[in-house]
Amino acid sequence: MASRRGGLGRGLESLIPGIGADTERGATSTVDIDALEPNPLQPRVHWNDEQLDSLAASIREHGIIQPILVSRRGADKPFQIIAGERRWRAAQRAGLTSVPILVREATPSQILELALVENIQRADLNPIEEALAYRQLTVEFGMKQSEVAERVGKSRPAIANAIRLLSAPELIREAVANEQISAGHARALLAVEDPIIQEQILQQVIKLGLNVRDTERLAQRAMSEARRRPTTPRVDPALQSVQTSLQRALGTKVDISRGRNGGRIVISFHSDDELTAILSQIAGDELEDFDI
Repeated sequence: MASRRGGLGRGLESLIPGIGADTERGATSTVDIDALEPNPLQPRVHWNDEQLDSLAASIREHGIIQPILVSRRGADKPFQIIAGERRWRAAQRAGLTSVPILVREATPSQILELALVENIQRADLNPIEEALAYRQLTVEFGMKQSEVAERVGKSRPAIANAIRLLSAPELIREAVANEQISAGHARALLAVEDPIIQEQILQQVIKLGLNVRDTERLAQRAMSEARRRPTTPRVDPALQSVQTSLQRALGTKVDISRGRNGGRIVISFHSDDELTAILSQIAGDELEDFDI
């Protein structure tokens, strides 16, 4: 398979030895199009209808030039697609009843890797689909990020940055998948810890069509403001419950704080009458003759 980007990945022939040689010898066969089933490990989730229609039109005129790479499966669907699902889907739209195939045996990790390489070479995956495939190779098939990088012809930091996108909130991931923002926008948003502020910046980026540099500036400004904002001390749940009970009993704001050597209770009042009422509730008859 010719790559549109020099040096991208090891290619199908190096992943499953013998593919290139057999293809040159024409060792392909033609089978019923319904004998094929999609690859369950296909990293691509979204299929562009316009692009499929365009490919279908080309297939009607010229046929399928490159065979679909498959492996053998069960009786209901004898073959499972390893690489070429886009061509198979377009062939269905073009009304073809049969397609050329090249049969090869492959492990599940090879199947995912081949589908990933093919999609990356054709620039068919959005960044989230690509990141999910990288994570699947590392988590399910035990590859190191450096190994994944070697297989797809990218640097290890590029793989790490791609997988990092999956830690973004769902709203940001959806915006990337729907091409509302780029992966660069998403990484800039990930610098902000507060998900509410992330969403606010995201909406601003989409509404104003801001570039990545503008997004980075907004993120930096938000982080600077967060550092300047005073932090609210953590309240002990037990003290919070007592504080709430006192506020309810006294009808005014009560603050309780506790340190290593004790603590304090601060009771707020806004008039002499309110103070008298509070003291009366606390001390009762002890303050009967007290003149405030």
